[in-house]
Amino acid sequence: MRLALILALGFTSATARADDWPQWMGPQRDNIWRESGIVDKFPAGGPKVVWRAKVAGGYAGPAVVGNRVYVTDYVTKSDVKVDNFKRKEFTGSERVLCLDAATGKEVWKHEYPVTYGISYPAGPRCTPTVADGKVYTLGAEGNLFCFDAEKGSVIWKKDFKTEYKTKSALWGYASHPLIDGDKLLCVVGGEGSHAVAFDRNTGKELWRAETAKEQGYSPPTIITAGGARQWVLLTPEAVTSVDPATGKQYWTVPYDATSGSIIMSPVVVGEHLYVGGYSNKNLLLKLASDKPGVDIVWRDKRNHGLSPVNVQPFVADGLIYGFDQDGTLHAVEIPSGKRLWSTVKPIGGTKPVGSGTAMINRNGDRYFLFNENGELVIAKMSPAGYEEIDRCKLLEPTNNAFGRKVLWCAPAYAGKRLYVRDDAECICVDLSK
Repeated sequence: MRLALILALGFTSATARADDWPQWMGPQRDNIWRESGIVDKFPAGGPKVVWRAKVAGGYAGPAVVGNRVYVTDYVTKSDVKVDNFKRKEFTGSERVLCLDAATGKEVWKHEYPVTYGISYPAGPRCTPTVADGKVYTLGAEGNLFCFDAEKGSVIWKKDFKTEYKTKSALWGYASHPLIDGDKLLCVVGGEGSHAVAFDRNTGKELWRAETAKEQGYSPPTIITAGGARQWVLLTPEAVTSVDPATGKQYWTVPYDATSGSIIMSPVVVGEHLYVGGYSNKNLLLKLASDKPGVDIVWRDKRNHGLSPVNVQPFVADGLIYGFDQDGTLHAVEIPSGKRLWSTVKPIGGTKPVGSGTAMINRNGDRYFLFNENGELVIAKMSPAGYEEIDRCKLLEPTNNAFGRKVLWCAPAYAGKRLYVRDDAECICVDLSK
């Protein structure tokens, strides 16, 4: 069903180069591709595919740092292109692959056995996070690793389900870990350990906080408001703010996320914080300016805001641009929540499709959208509307959802190239002008 491939604002390692893509949503975790010299339109026949590398199943996007690409997958003999709401178990192995960014050739690989009991069990969800010579990966069943980025040796590891006596959410662990200084912030689960901070160099637990009936899928998000840095947690029953240095709670607001379907990272638009979830849920909060705190502006307002599923909304022009649960792209005005315009064009077709997906990244004054059909779309978005410039086909959809073929993966943009995967290969595409 719905998969979470999403995250928002956070700390970025000072060692990351401008043209690296060291984590989900890019160097500053804001889905902005800051390189120049990128194509205005695609050449006849589409952009050049520099290389193709074989991979197995998964939804996790690649990370790119220097001359290395890091991607995770799941190897199994079972047919895992199923919804699996009954949590049937599948045996196989998760892998962490390090590829040469110039050629796609394997540099190193780490493989470990994992039994999947999750829905949509094709493979891992979380993009690797790379910083200061280390790679952090989180598998779909809660296996957290810290690797030496060059050698592939394991520096430390955690098994969330064993060590914290928790279980994976229906659609698996999908909350991309977040580096914050010397800490690695993770959504773990369990009693008193919904949020956990680890020493990112040693794996030592620094603090744990909060309890929720399920992890949900919203990754760690740090905002600054009310004179304080705040980690905003989205759980199936509340929106909660804690101090990322200590885990101490600042504030909490009840929120009913149907079936645990809270996936997006909260977004800040001016003095407001927006949250949306499956089944037309939405919540707008006004952030206090003098101390950490919020007031409810509106909740579950019909035909307003967004209910994001697979795609993290993008904030620009004082608006939220994002896909609703039915696959329609909206431009939403805040604080009114009014939808200024709506379109299904990025995904294609003439009508919405459930959980329709096109990952949004901005480059300069235009947007690159990688959709579930394996197409890359160049477009402009503004308060006035959506304008498509060009599109090309890069990959075939290799998984299934709602009776259609889909490809749900967040791409990486680095060195004027795009890196993206399906359940058979990871490709590198030249997008230089």
